[in-house]
Amino acid sequence: MSENKKMIAPSILSADFSQLGNQISLAEEAGADLLHIDVMDGHFVPNITIGPDVVKSIKKSTKLPLDVHLMVEHPEFFIDHFVDAGANWISFHTEACAHLHRTIHLAKSKVGIKVGVAINPATALTNLVNVIDYVDFVLVMSVNPGFGGQEFIEQSVGKIKFLKEMLKKTKSKALIQIDGGIDESNILKVADAGADVIVAGSSVFSNGQIKKSLQALKKALS
Repeated sequence: MSENKKMIAPSILSADFSQLGNQISLAEEAGADLLHIDVMDGHFVPNITIGPDVVKSIKKSTKLPLDVHLMVEHPEFFIDHFVDAGANWISFHTEACAHLHRTIHLAKSKVGIKVGVAINPATALTNLVNVIDYVDFVLVMSVNPGFGGQEFIEQSVGKIKFLKEMLKKTKSKALIQIDGGIDESNILKVADAGADVIVAGSSVFSNGQIKKSLQALKKALS
Protein backbone atom coordinates (compact mmCIF):
# COMPACT_ATOMS: atom_id res chain seq x y z
CA MET A 1 0.00 0.00 0.00
CA SER A 2 1.49 3.31 -1.09
CA GLU A 3 1.95 5.84 1.68
CA ASN A 4 0.25 8.49 -0.48
CA LYS A 5 -2.66 6.36 -1.64
CA LYS A 6 -6.03 7.54 -0.40
CA MET A 7 -8.60 4.80 0.08
CA ILE A 8 -12.39 5.01 -0.14
CA ALA A 9 -14.49 2.68 1.99
CA PRO A 10 -18.20 2.63 1.08
CA SER A 11 -20.33 2.20 4.19
CA ILE A 12 -23.16 -0.29 3.81
CA LEU A 13 -25.15 1.51 6.52
CA SER A 14 -26.71 3.52 3.67
CA ALA A 15 -27.16 0.59 1.28
CA ASP A 16 -30.46 -1.03 0.33
CA PHE A 17 -30.28 -4.26 2.34
CA SER A 18 -32.80 -5.95 0.06
CA GLN A 19 -30.19 -5.58 -2.71
CA LEU A 20 -27.09 -5.74 -0.54
CA GLY A 21 -25.08 -8.31 -2.49
CA ASN A 22 -25.66 -6.52 -5.78
CA GLN A 23 -24.86 -3.11 -4.32
CA ILE A 24 -21.61 -4.36 -2.80
CA SER A 25 -20.65 -5.83 -6.19
CA LEU A 26 -21.29 -2.49 -7.88
CA ALA A 27 -19.14 -0.68 -5.32
CA GLU A 28 -16.37 -3.23 -5.82
CA GLU A 29 -16.54 -2.85 -9.61
CA ALA A 30 -16.36 0.94 -9.23
CA GLY A 31 -13.05 0.73 -7.40
CA ALA A 32 -13.85 0.65 -3.69
CA ASP A 33 -10.78 -0.14 -1.60
CA LEU A 34 -12.53 -1.77 1.35
CA LEU A 35 -16.05 -2.15 2.70
CA HIS A 36 -17.05 -0.35 5.89
CA ILE A 37 -19.53 -2.17 8.11
CA ASP A 38 -21.12 -0.36 11.07
CA VAL A 39 -22.16 -2.61 13.94
CA MET A 40 -24.54 -0.91 16.39
CA ASP A 41 -26.02 -2.38 19.54
CA GLY A 42 -28.78 0.06 20.51
CA HIS A 43 -26.89 0.96 23.71
CA PHE A 44 -23.67 2.74 22.79
CA VAL A 45 -25.58 4.38 19.93
CA PRO A 46 -29.37 4.72 19.47
CA ASN A 47 -29.62 2.28 16.57
CA ILE A 48 -29.30 -1.44 15.90
CA THR A 49 -27.74 -2.82 12.73
CA ILE A 50 -26.10 -6.17 12.02
CA GLY A 51 -24.31 -9.07 13.65
CA PRO A 52 -21.58 -11.57 12.77
CA ASP A 53 -23.82 -13.76 10.59
CA VAL A 54 -24.41 -10.91 8.15
CA VAL A 55 -20.69 -10.17 8.05
CA LYS A 56 -20.05 -13.85 7.32
CA SER A 57 -22.48 -13.68 4.39
CA ILE A 58 -20.91 -10.49 3.06
CA LYS A 59 -17.48 -12.12 3.22
CA LYS A 60 -18.67 -14.77 0.77
CA SER A 61 -19.84 -12.20 -1.76
CA THR A 62 -16.87 -9.84 -2.06
CA LYS A 63 -13.09 -9.84 -2.33
CA LEU A 64 -12.88 -6.45 -0.62
CA PRO A 65 -11.36 -6.30 2.87
CA LEU A 66 -14.09 -5.90 5.49
CA ASP A 67 -13.66 -2.93 7.82
CA VAL A 68 -15.88 -3.59 10.85
CA HIS A 69 -16.61 -0.59 13.06
CA LEU A 70 -17.94 -1.66 16.45
CA MET A 71 -20.26 1.01 17.86
CA VAL A 72 -21.05 -1.15 20.85
CA GLU A 73 -20.65 -1.29 24.60
CA HIS A 74 -18.03 -3.78 25.83
CA PRO A 75 -16.43 -4.32 22.40
CA GLU A 76 -14.06 -6.87 23.95
CA PHE A 77 -17.00 -9.32 24.01
CA PHE A 78 -17.52 -9.03 20.24
CA ILE A 79 -14.03 -8.95 18.72
CA ASP A 80 -13.66 -12.74 18.41
CA HIS A 81 -17.10 -13.11 16.81
CA PHE A 82 -16.48 -10.54 14.08
CA VAL A 83 -12.92 -11.65 13.36
CA ASP A 84 -14.22 -15.22 12.98
CA ALA A 85 -16.96 -13.89 10.67
CA GLY A 86 -14.38 -12.37 8.33
CA ALA A 87 -13.37 -8.89 9.53
CA ASN A 88 -10.00 -7.77 8.16
CA TRP A 89 -10.01 -4.41 9.91
CA ILE A 90 -11.74 -3.82 13.23
CA SER A 91 -12.24 -0.67 15.27
CA PHE A 92 -13.97 0.19 18.53
CA HIS A 93 -14.58 3.36 20.49
CA THR A 94 -12.34 4.74 23.17
CA GLU A 95 -15.53 5.95 24.88
CA ALA A 96 -16.82 2.36 25.11
CA CYS A 97 -13.68 0.83 26.63
CA ALA A 98 -13.02 0.82 30.36
CA HIS A 99 -9.63 -0.75 29.59
CA LEU A 100 -8.68 0.55 26.15
CA HIS A 101 -5.08 -0.72 26.21
CA ARG A 102 -6.26 -4.24 27.08
CA THR A 103 -8.93 -4.23 24.36
CA ILE A 104 -6.43 -3.10 21.72
CA HIS A 105 -4.06 -5.90 22.65
CA LEU A 106 -6.88 -8.43 22.59
CA ALA A 107 -7.68 -7.39 19.02
CA LYS A 108 -3.98 -7.28 18.05
CA SER A 109 -3.64 -10.90 19.15
CA LYS A 110 -5.76 -11.87 16.12
CA VAL A 111 -3.24 -12.58 13.38
CA GLY A 112 -3.51 -10.44 10.26
CA ILE A 113 -6.13 -8.04 11.62
CA LYS A 114 -5.70 -4.27 11.38
CA VAL A 115 -6.84 -2.71 14.65
CA GLY A 116 -8.18 0.81 15.06
CA VAL A 117 -9.58 3.06 17.75
CA ALA A 118 -12.58 5.26 16.95
CA ILE A 119 -13.19 8.62 18.59
CA ASN A 120 -16.37 10.70 18.74
CA PRO A 121 -16.54 14.38 17.68
CA ALA A 122 -16.57 15.73 21.25
CA THR A 123 -13.79 13.46 22.54
CA ALA A 124 -10.29 14.94 22.82
CA LEU A 125 -7.55 13.28 20.79
CA THR A 126 -5.29 13.48 23.84
CA ASN A 127 -7.24 10.46 25.14
CA LEU A 128 -5.26 8.43 22.61
CA VAL A 129 -1.76 9.55 23.57
CA ASN A 130 -0.95 6.41 25.55
CA VAL A 131 -2.26 3.94 22.95
CA ILE A 132 -1.37 5.54 19.62
CA ASP A 133 1.73 3.35 19.21
CA TYR A 134 -0.34 0.16 19.31
CA VAL A 135 -2.99 0.81 16.66
CA ASP A 136 -2.96 0.50 12.87
CA PHE A 137 -5.47 3.31 12.35
CA VAL A 138 -7.52 5.95 14.14
CA LEU A 139 -11.12 6.47 13.07
CA VAL A 140 -12.18 10.11 13.50
CA MET A 141 -15.96 10.45 13.57
CA SER A 142 -17.07 13.58 11.69
CA VAL A 143 -20.70 13.07 12.75
CA ASN A 144 -22.14 11.79 15.99
CA PRO A 145 -22.39 8.02 15.51
CA GLY A 146 -25.65 6.15 15.14
CA PHE A 147 -27.30 7.14 11.87
CA GLY A 148 -26.30 7.72 8.26
CA GLY A 149 -27.02 10.86 6.28
CA GLN A 150 -25.85 13.37 8.89
CA GLU A 151 -24.14 16.67 8.10
CA PHE A 152 -20.36 16.81 8.23
CA ILE A 153 -18.95 18.56 11.33
CA GLU A 154 -16.50 21.13 9.95
CA GLN A 155 -14.30 21.13 13.04
CA SER A 156 -13.31 17.59 12.04
CA VAL A 157 -10.85 19.02 9.51
CA GLY A 158 -8.84 20.64 12.30
CA LYS A 159 -9.07 17.45 14.31
CA ILE A 160 -7.53 15.46 11.45
CA LYS A 161 -4.68 17.97 11.17
CA PHE A 162 -4.06 17.79 14.93
CA LEU A 163 -4.03 14.00 14.81
CA LYS A 164 -1.63 14.04 11.86
CA GLU A 165 0.80 16.10 13.94
CA MET A 166 0.38 13.73 16.89
CA LEU A 167 1.27 10.80 14.68
CA LYS A 168 4.32 12.59 13.27
CA LYS A 169 5.61 13.46 16.74
CA THR A 170 5.30 9.88 17.94
CA LYS A 171 6.61 8.52 14.58
CA SER A 172 3.48 6.39 14.40
CA LYS A 173 2.59 4.78 11.08
CA ALA A 174 -1.10 4.60 11.96
CA LEU A 175 -3.52 5.60 9.22
CA ILE A 176 -6.24 8.20 9.73
CA GLN A 177 -9.76 7.18 8.82
CA ILE A 178 -12.64 9.67 8.63
CA ASP A 179 -16.33 8.75 8.77
CA GLY A 180 -19.44 10.86 8.53
CA GLY A 181 -20.98 13.26 6.04
CA ILE A 182 -18.32 12.82 3.35
CA ASP A 183 -19.31 13.78 -0.19
CA GLU A 184 -17.88 15.43 -3.29
CA SER A 185 -17.84 18.84 -1.58
CA ASN A 186 -15.49 17.89 1.25
CA ILE A 187 -13.62 14.68 0.33
CA LEU A 188 -10.56 16.54 -0.97
CA LYS A 189 -10.55 18.79 2.10
CA VAL A 190 -10.34 15.87 4.53
CA ALA A 191 -7.75 14.10 2.37
CA ASP A 192 -5.56 17.20 2.25
CA ALA A 193 -5.89 17.52 6.03
CA GLY A 194 -4.36 14.06 6.39
CA ALA A 195 -7.11 11.44 6.11
CA ASP A 196 -5.88 8.22 4.50
CA VAL A 197 -9.10 6.19 4.51
CA ILE A 198 -12.36 7.93 3.71
CA VAL A 199 -15.66 6.31 4.62
CA ALA A 200 -18.65 7.34 2.50
CA GLY A 201 -22.16 6.01 2.91
CA SER A 202 -25.04 8.20 1.74
CA SER A 203 -22.95 9.81 -1.01
CA VAL A 204 -22.34 6.35 -2.50
CA PHE A 205 -25.57 4.45 -1.94
CA SER A 206 -28.46 6.88 -1.43
CA ASN A 207 -29.24 7.81 -5.05
CA GLY A 208 -29.06 4.26 -6.44
CA GLN A 209 -26.27 5.14 -8.88
CA ILE A 210 -23.48 3.46 -6.97
CA LYS A 211 -20.83 3.22 -9.69
CA LYS A 212 -21.37 6.80 -10.83
CA SER A 213 -21.36 8.14 -7.27
CA LEU A 214 -18.22 6.32 -6.21
CA GLN A 215 -16.38 7.29 -9.36
CA ALA A 216 -17.40 10.93 -8.76
CA LEU A 217 -15.90 10.75 -5.28
CA LYS A 218 -12.68 9.31 -6.67
CA LYS A 219 -12.55 12.08 -9.27
CA ALA A 220 -13.13 14.77 -6.61
CA LEU A 221 -10.38 13.19 -4.51
CA SER A 222 -7.89 13.41 -7.36
